[in-house]
Amino acid sequence: MKTATLPSLRVDPELRAAAESVLEEGESLSAFVENSVKAQIRYRKTQAEFIARGLAAREHGKKTGIYFDADEVHAELRAMLAAKKAELGQ
Repeated sequence: MKTATLPSLRVDPELRAAAESVLEEGESLSAFVENSVKAQIRYRKTQAEFIARGLAAREHGKKTGIYFDADEVHAELRAMLAAKKAELGQ
């Protein structure tokens, strides 16, 4: 597969130094930037999907009139977490 390039990026020397200061052993600045772009893409896709699910849930609630109390949902999630912790012996 052919590769493509991202646009050049001019930054303050302080930002470049900060990025270089956190590079892992053998990691290049280019690899760091590429991984950062990939992580931001994943984050934004996940965020967009989360918002879409929330909007769909809102529409479902409007159509059905069925809503769930936050305290009840939190209690159910706490119970699920406690059960999983007990299962794992934590």
